[in-house]
Amino acid sequence: MPTPRKKLPSHTAAETVPISARLTALRKLRGLTQIELAEKIGISRDLLSNYEQGRTHLTDDVIIKLAKALRISTDELLGLVDGQNSEAEKVSLRFLKRLTVIEKFPEAKKKRILRNLDDAIEANTSM
Repeated sequence: MPTPRKKLPSHTAAETVPISARLTALRKLRGLTQIELAEKIGISRDLLSNYEQGRTHLTDDVIIKLAKALRISTDELLGLVDGQNSEAEKVSLRFLKRLTVIEKFPEAKKKRILRNLDDAIEANTSM
């Protein structure tokens, strides 16, 4: 007689956030567009979009490729564990890309941008 399946814990991270939403959030956190991520793992942007919309189920092979491209564990992608990344790694790469571009600007433009950033930070932290 077959043994009954073991019951999963009543409340896991995988139950709360669908993998499609987690995939989208992780891609954006890494500062990647759909096109960039699709190229990294060797699929079309349309297929990646279908994965992110939950229209197409991820295969084991694609889960592994996505985890490698996003520099996370497959367990994190599947929602079986919370992200183990440090806070420093959670900085938006999209934001860092912009800072890299600004770094190449002439000194006067950089100072203006930094003043604007300082003003915005001050306005949003003194609430």
